[in-house]
Amino acid sequence: MKRRSRSRSSRRLKVGRAPGTPIFIGEQHLDQVQITAISYGEQAFDEHGIITLAELVRYPLPGRVTWLNVNGLHDAPAIEAIGSQFGLHPLTIEDILNTNQRPKIEEYDRLLYLVLKVVTPNQSPGEIETEQLSLVLGEDFVLSFQERESGVLETVRTRLRNGRGKIRQRGPDYLAYALMDAVIDQYFITLEQFGEFIEELEDTVTAAPERGHIAEIHRLKRNMLTLRRASWPLREELARLEKDDSGLVANGTRIYLRDLYDHTIQIIDSIETNRDILSGMHDIYLSGISNRMTEIMKVLTVIATIFIPLTFIAGVYGMNFEHMPELTWRWGYFAILGFMGTLAAGMLAWFRVQRWI
Repeated sequence: MKRRSRSRSSRRLKVGRAPGTPIFIGEQHLDQVQITAISYGEQAFDEHGIITLAELVRYPLPGRVTWLNVNGLHDAPAIEAIGSQFGLHPLTIEDILNTNQRPKIEEYDRLLYLVLKVVTPNQSPGEIETEQLSLVLGEDFVLSFQERESGVLETVRTRLRNGRGKIRQRGPDYLAYALMDAVIDQYFITLEQFGEFIEELEDTVTAAPERGHIAEIHRLKRNMLTLRRASWPLREELARLEKDDSGLVANGTRIYLRDLYDHTIQIIDSIETNRDILSGMHDIYLSGISNRMTEIMKVLTVIATIFIPLTFIAGVYGMNFEHMPELTWRWGYFAILGFMGTLAAGMLAWFRVQRWI
C-alpha cells in the first residue's frame, strides 16, 4: 500500500497530553483545509464551494439538512473551530485528527461519531490506498472529515444536486447512510480489480512460476490484510448503528442499514476468498519450483547414470600397463568408441521404456 505525504505527525506528540488534546497524527495531503457546505430540504438546495471558518456561524440552517465536508485534517485549530461550532466532544475532535483509527461508532450527547476507511485502487496493479473518513451525525447535520478529496463521495453530491431518489426527502441519518454506502461500494470496485489481477497472476504462476512471483504474492497478501482490517470492524459498526437508540436514526433508515450490513458481509467473504486463493497460490508456486527442481535433478541423474559406465571404460583403458593386448589392436580405438556409444544409446532407450525420461 502506497501513501504519499508531505509531513508526518508522530504519535509520540500525544505522550503525556491530556485526553482530548487536538493533535494531528497522520500524513498531510493538502496545503490548507478545504470546507464545502450543502444545505437542502425537499424543495430547497444550496451548495457553497470553499467557505471560510468565519462563514461557519450560519450553519446549520434551520429547517434544512446541512452537510459540511472537510478535506484536510492537518490544521488542528481549524478542526477544533468546526467542532466548537457544531458542539463536538473534545474526544471526538481528537479521534478525527488521528488518522490511524479503527473503524468504529461512538455515541455522544445527541451525536453519533463514525469512522470508516476509504479504500481506492492505485494506478499500480494490485495496489490500494486507504484513507480515513470520519462522519458526525447530528439532529439536522452531517459532518464528514477526509484526509483529502478522494472523489468517492461525489456520487452523493450529484444525487443531492439532481434531487434523484429519496435523499432530499429524508433526514441527516439517510445522508449518513448514503455516504457510507458510497464508501462500501468502493470496496466492491477495489475487490473486483483485485480479483482480476489475482486470476491473471494465478494462471501465470500455475503455468510457469518465476522467482519474482513470490514477492508479488506476498505484496497482495499484505494489501488483502489491509482490506480485512478496514472491513471487518464495519460489520460491528453497522450492527450497532442499526440498533442505535439515540433517536438519530429513523426506523425507515434502518432497513437500508441492514442492506448495507449484508454488503459488508459480502465484502468480508470476498476478502477471505481472495486470501485463500493467495495462500493456495503460494503453495502452487512452491510446488512448481519443487517440480522444476525435481525435473532438473532427474535430467542430471540420467546424464550422470549414462556417463558412469562410460567413465569406467575410459578409466580402464586410461591405465598405463605394459601388457594390455587391446592397445595393439588396429581397430581397438574405434571398437571401444562404438561399444560406448551403443551402451549409451541402449541406456537411453531403456530409460524411455521405463518412462523415466
